[in-house]
Amino acid sequence: MERIRLKARAKINLGLDVLRRREDGYHEVRMIMQTVGLYDLLTITKTQAPKIHVRTNLPYLPGNENNLVYKAAKLLMDEFHLPGGLFIDLKKKIPVAAGMAGGSTDAASVLYGLNRLYGLGIRTEELMERGVRLGADVPYCLMRGTALAEGIGEKLTRLPPMPPCPVLVAKPGISVSTRFVYENLHANELRREQHPDINASIAAIREGNLREVARTMGNVLELVTAREYPVIEEIKDVMRRSGALGAMMSGSGPTVFGLFEDKGTAEEALRRLKRAGLARQVYLTYIFHGGRRNE
Repeated sequence: MERIRLKARAKINLGLDVLRRREDGYHEVRMIMQTVGLYDLLTITKTQAPKIHVRTNLPYLPGNENNLVYKAAKLLMDEFHLPGGLFIDLKKKIPVAAGMAGGSTDAASVLYGLNRLYGLGIRTEELMERGVRLGADVPYCLMRGTALAEGIGEKLTRLPPMPPCPVLVAKPGISVSTRFVYENLHANELRREQHPDINASIAAIREGNLREVARTMGNVLELVTAREYPVIEEIKDVMRRSGALGAMMSGSGPTVFGLFEDKGTAEEALRRLKRAGLARQVYLTYIFHGGRRNE
């Protein structure tokens, strides 16, 4: 095999709680992660020249060691002394710096892709152990599906599949610093009612109750991000008034997603959101339960 083409799928958080700040500066979290259909497209090609070349469709993204795709490729190439080099073509569709693990899922796909290209025989669990060196979300992006993430996000427990439904995704034209959000969330000072009920959301997923999943969703990071950027609440409001069962910010933001019972309602919500002009990128996607990475 000389080339492999892969779809790196985005994630949303159906629940996100921050428990405390650790002594090492990281935060203990408890999150429900869910893969959605929205994806970046990666084509990885072996080359004779002993270097890693990354090309993207977004001119502001680095193509060097500052890109997680490059770091993921270098990690395996150095460890296994792989011959030659790589040309990686990355077509981004997942909003950048948006709370949807776009960089992490690209890195996860590179780890998966090199394992296949070179026949390294690394088990998924072993790839996940390597992936956490690149970022806390990378192990989940290798696992995919519906999962509970704990620790700094690297301790994963697979959950039953989330009930299928249309998902409307909207990213406003702002950038949010994850570091800023976490540094301004004082988890130890939060009242009990400010924390989302992650256990209730897990129970609703186990029951296959979409309405209850939507009702119990919560993201504690909205306390910081939505206060700093009121457009997040405005987008949530448009989605809810347009028929969303629930709407919430994903990760540290600023992307907002809404869960819908039927495609027609979601399509009308997409049109209303575009007319409102609150978001720069709006996509209608779906809950993704699995399948091959080139599908």
